[in-house]
Amino acid sequence: MTMKKRFMSVALAGAMCVGMLAGCGGSSGSSASGSGTSGSSDDAYNVCVIVKLTDGHFNKVIAGAKAYADEHDNVTVDIQSPTSATAYDEQANMIETALGSNYDAVVIAPQQSAAAATKVASTDKVVVALDTDFESEKKSTFVGTGNLDAAKAGGTAAAEAAKAAGVEKPTAIILTGVQGDETHDTRLEGYTAGIEEAGGEVIEVQYCDALAEKAATAMEGIIQKYPDGVDIILNTCDDMAVAAVKIIQDSGSAAYADTIVCGFDGNQAAIELIEQGTLAMDVAQLGYDMGYKAVEAAVSVLDGNEVESFVDSGSLVVSSENIDDYIADMKDKGLWEE
Repeated sequence: MTMKKRFMSVALAGAMCVGMLAGCGGSSGSSASGSGTSGSSDDAYNVCVIVKLTDGHFNKVIAGAKAYADEHDNVTVDIQSPTSATAYDEQANMIETALGSNYDAVVIAPQQSAAAATKVASTDKVVVALDTDFESEKKSTFVGTGNLDAAKAGGTAAAEAAKAAGVEKPTAIILTGVQGDETHDTRLEGYTAGIEEAGGEVIEVQYCDALAEKAATAMEGIIQKYPDGVDIILNTCDDMAVAAVKIIQDSGSAAYADTIVCGFDGNQAAIELIEQGTLAMDVAQLGYDMGYKAVEAAVSVLDGNEVESFVDSGSLVVSSENIDDYIADMKDKGLWEE
């Protein structure tokens, strides 16, 4: 198919790092699994996709959203991103502006679910929730990871790995995001269920706003508070997992040498740590499919079709056992930096 040129606007120039991705720097020739490229109308649609921030996960989401547009000549995708995961007012202004502009549909990954629900309450545009859900009669569907089941699988895998290493009742600490963020709260719930059902115990939860620097500070405190070690450190995003691993390495603590650290996102930095043997596992979101399916759902609604209230974009617990296949898939999609 001949690719047409598209323009992608971002809230602040330089905030985005998607240019590093092959799928974002040029045309994308790969399709998301389960995608349907036939059956849509010839009507021209302009879809605005507002993400939470630009990081490893959302770069994949953005690449998937752009891939859908590249495969459909009647669809243009406009990407917008606030400067950080806690730039609440900035994202709220983006949502309000997009709803008042000439977009046919607005896809929103809300930083604050309640704020997003308030903003869309009076719109007549097609609205799709992305990555993080929010309650609204105006919302057509939610496209994202089934965070509860995905995190539960990660918690179970971590607990079972600790038990296989000889720990009878594994202890776990969870480093999580902003308190009240539905995504991170659901992952926290899933992790806890996975650990407890596998016979382990969550002894502490620390809210780190999904920021690496706060996770690093939290990890330093954990090493001081529990000098005899903790069996498992679970993180609700990869930035925190990478930070936790670095602090453990820098500490030189023998008590934490065998601590099982698990991340959540499937970003390259975390996957490379699995290759190196310092990160035990990672719950990988299939971000590319998430972005693709979110735009696909919006277009389907615009075409007059019904969509399911929840579209699960999938997840995978990546460990040393399946890392090669995961990396190969990322390379096929142009999402792996050599």
